[in-house]
Amino acid sequence: MKKLLLTLTAMAVMTPAIATAEYTFALVPKAMNNPFFDLARDGCYQAQSELADVTCEYIGPGEHTELEQIQIVQDLITKGIDGIAVAPSNAPAMGKVLEAAVAAGIPVMTWDSDLLPEDAGLRTTYVGTNNYDIGVNLAKLVQARHPDGGTICLQTGGAAAANHNERLKGARDTLSGMDMGNPPGTALTGEGGWTEIAGCPLITNDDGNVAVQGMTDILAANPDLTAFLSTGAFTQWFDNAYRQAAEPYKAKMDAGVLTIVVADTLPMQIGQTRDGLGNGLVGQRPYEMGYKAMFVLKDIAEGKSVDDPIFTGLDVCNNDNIDTCVQ
Repeated sequence: MKKLLLTLTAMAVMTPAIATAEYTFALVPKAMNNPFFDLARDGCYQAQSELADVTCEYIGPGEHTELEQIQIVQDLITKGIDGIAVAPSNAPAMGKVLEAAVAAGIPVMTWDSDLLPEDAGLRTTYVGTNNYDIGVNLAKLVQARHPDGGTICLQTGGAAAANHNERLKGARDTLSGMDMGNPPGTALTGEGGWTEIAGCPLITNDDGNVAVQGMTDILAANPDLTAFLSTGAFTQWFDNAYRQAAEPYKAKMDAGVLTIVVADTLPMQIGQTRDGLGNGLVGQRPYEMGYKAMFVLKDIAEGKSVDDPIFTGLDVCNNDNIDTCVQ
């Protein structure tokens, strides 16, 4: 018996302990079939590999579906997840859901897209882009090519997405040279020399097919359009489809008659702009968002103070600097 106990003791010493993560944090995107959010996922997993006591649970709707995202967050709260980082598709609706997380003592932060200002107290911080500045820089790219103004069509994501509404306001304020009101701002009717055409802004709900078709229809129906500005990469996600849509207008873009600018700097977008099928990009840093989210949630869970907001910076590209603009 003594010999058996000694043997068991030796086996226990020789067998390595199975490490169990102390925290499981959820990174919730707007949709999982999205190359932008894929980069955030990769950053989240990289943070997991560096933090021995943290597991990244990347979970979100397969498609951009507001109700499904809300249900996922509700389920995470019910199962008692250790922390939630969410990019709200519908800011007011998500605010109501997160009240339950706060009541349960679950750390909450937002990334990519924030809650409405009146709900900001439900999360500890926001990690991501200054979305207003995306709109500002997209508008500046347009103004650099058309200093006298013209006609413009704006394209956006979800109508209730706070980040896209902030981008629209940034663009409208900059083009007009004045405050155009609360996000998304009032449509331009000649302010600063710019007028938004009928039928815009185009709502895409982050659907790449809808985005490309919308751009195709607008350009065909408005041959004298000066500029097309999209607040999200969805316009250019599907490389072949976008190239086919933009190719007929390349000569106009080369001549400076038409300008197309789009948010984000995903690889296919860099290639399209390099080939003259677009004139400017304002890129975010989604990998850094997903990476930082895990560290921030751990700090919150451990009672440490964190900055609010935490901006991850922008990359501004045009046809001249397209090979060097992304950090």
